[in-house]
Amino acid sequence: MTISPQLQEKLSNLPKDPGVYFHKDVAGEIIYVGKAAVLRNRVRQYFQKSRTRDPKTEALVAEIADTDWMVVESELEALFLEAEMIRRYMPRYNILLRDDKSLSYIRIDYDSEFPTVSTTRHPLDDGARYYGPYFSTLSVRQALKLLRRIFPFATRRISGQKRATLHYHLGLDPGLEEGKTSLEDYRANLRKLIAVIEGKRTTIIKDIERDMKRAAKVQDFEAAGKLRNQLFSLQNLGRQVIFSDKEFLDISKDHALNELVNLLSIKDFPRRIEGYDISHMQGTDVVASMVVFTNGVSDKAQYRKFKTKKEHNNDFYNMNETLRRRLSEKNIKAWGKPSLVLIDGGKGQLDAAIRARDEQGQSQLMFIGLAKREEQIVIQKGKSNVTLNEQELHRLGGFATESDDFILLNVPHSTNLVKLLQRIRDESHRFAVTYHSVLKVKRQTASQLDDIPGIGPITRKKLLKTFGSVQGIARATDAELENVIGDKKAQTLRQHIPATKAE
Repeated sequence: MTISPQLQEKLSNLPKDPGVYFHKDVAGEIIYVGKAAVLRNRVRQYFQKSRTRDPKTEALVAEIADTDWMVVESELEALFLEAEMIRRYMPRYNILLRDDKSLSYIRIDYDSEFPTVSTTRHPLDDGARYYGPYFSTLSVRQALKLLRRIFPFATRRISGQKRATLHYHLGLDPGLEEGKTSLEDYRANLRKLIAVIEGKRTTIIKDIERDMKRAAKVQDFEAAGKLRNQLFSLQNLGRQVIFSDKEFLDISKDHALNELVNLLSIKDFPRRIEGYDISHMQGTDVVASMVVFTNGVSDKAQYRKFKTKKEHNNDFYNMNETLRRRLSEKNIKAWGKPSLVLIDGGKGQLDAAIRARDEQGQSQLMFIGLAKREEQIVIQKGKSNVTLNEQELHRLGGFATESDDFILLNVPHSTNLVKLLQRIRDESHRFAVTYHSVLKVKRQTASQLDDIPGIGPITRKKLLKTFGSVQGIARATDAELENVIGDKKAQTLRQHIPATKAE
């Protein structure tokens, strides 16, 4: 391939530090994001002749016209930063080049009575906190292995376990079973772990230094010693190798947000974008989701879900009810106001949402839609509170179609703007469908248990609390059932729910 003088100059200035790099095509679109233990070595490999590259990687290399990078202090930070940048820009070659069919997430059930930290490919709406997705499961597991030495955590709870596990004696587990650590202290430790995962390692180092000095000042030398060890381990993370160069710019302003601001003539960057979707099955178990993206990034702690007050097979009505409740005085006080609202749907859904907004006296808020079939951005004239910048639309390679009341913007799907809106829409859809599925399973489970004579509401509650579902009850042993509900009820239950082997 022919390398331009400008790119050649950049390659000669590549640092030897760990970091994240961004390959761009001739139009300036980010087409691949990668991480490297040594930026200089990894990025230069793309421009060296190789007989081992597969056709997809060759296609990527042929499109690279420019490269930027961001230096970080450790490979760990590069891992987490890479994941955030891939979520933000959704580069097409990151999708094409990945080997596995599923992404990996870190799961932390922080609010449970026995918090655990694990990895999963399937995030659920189960109250736990999820971080990711990550393209390299191996790298994530290696990172957690290193972080566990600094911030000990449990990976699972063993039923009936009353003594601290071997991992506690190895300094990897808090020892909640035996009361070696209080739940309050354990959660404080998990907050530090979460901060590191979110890229706030420098802030945590400062906090630990402060706490260490306070402990020493009051002569609590045992606590000061533990904090000192945490501090040294955290500072030395940069010397740990958690991924190799074989794996596959300081961007202060998000490209997608810039395009959004310019296209819709928005005065300020929309710091808080909320996305909404409806999910139901023929008007039953009707739910709505509210997802929040802060500064262009998913902010799961701010997500909310709604169970509509009326079971209604009418998405316009359901969307209207959801936005009326969201924009109530109570919820605005609790959650604040959105900078921009994205409705999953076309003209009808957007109109229903805007009517709810106006009914609640919030007519100044900006509302747009994203129609599913053609991925068109939907604007309601005089009501969406945005103004189309035709020059920017032309620059992006798009065009507009108009009716009396609406403008439909057809913007290329490869633009960062559309990728951001798709990401918000897809996340709101996933969150709504997950909540709908949970309610559906609960209703079906309750119905199945309702039909069993002698199994009343209190017994049903005990069973579901202990075993989680009908499937869990079926997998339970006879002894486990008898221990929860007694011999006679267990025998009755087995007649209606036969035992099955655990998978």
